[in-house]
Amino acid sequence: MPTIPPAPGAGPPCASERQVLWIQPAAPPKPPVGAACNGCGVCCLAEPCPVGVLVSRRRHGACRALRWDAGRARYLCGMASAPAEVLGPRWRWLAPWIGRRALRWISAGSGCDAALEVDGAEAGAETDAHAGTEASAAARTGPASRR
Repeated sequence: MPTIPPAPGAGPPCASERQVLWIQPAAPPKPPVGAACNGCGVCCLAEPCPVGVLVSRRRHGACRALRWDAGRARYLCGMASAPAEVLGPRWRWLAPWIGRRALRWISAGSGCDAALEVDGAEAGAETDAHAGTEASAAARTGPASRR
């Protein structure tokens, strides 16, 4: 099972500092912090951003707004790419307004801010196109380090 270890010198991670992420096999690898976003999805699969917290109504686990774009082989924020789909019928009227602001709210273009290290699937771990690849992640600087 892939894991994300803590920062060097931080000692072994405890169970609460690690989590398993199910990542699409075709997703690009996570870029270094500060590098341009490549749509790897690790940050949003680990925890939702402040906008994702409002949409997902949760502070932990994968963001409900995260969307996989098979044609581009990358993850996209649904609040920026398909806000009406994410918001649903009750709030669909807000989609045009939110869609214009979502890129700023998620800090798009400012580079990778996910201080996470990702270990790939371990040898022998089974993956398929439907289930995705298993990976684990742990915050380098503690929980909610990107918020």
